[in-house]
Amino acid sequence: MAESTITSKGQTTVPADIRAFIDAKPGTRLVWSVMPDGTIIVRAKTKSILQMAGMLKAPKGKRVRVEAMNPWR
Repeated sequence: MAESTITSKGQTTVPADIRAFIDAKPGTRLVWSVMPDGTIIVRAKTKSILQMAGMLKAPKGKRVRVEAMNPWR
C-alpha cells in the first residue's frame, strides 16, 4: 500500500510506484471523488473525449444514414 502526507499548503506527492503504474507525466490530471461511505477514489484523467474521436470504426456494410437514426421521423 502506498501512502503520502498532505503538507500545510494542502499538497501531496503521488508515490513513485503509483505514478509509474498510471504512466503519469507532468500535467497529468487527477479526478477526486468522495463516495457516500467516505471512500475517496482518485482516477488519472488521461484522455479527453476529443482525443477519443475516431477510435471506433463502423462495421463494414453497416452504414446508416442520419435520417434513419431519428426514430421519430
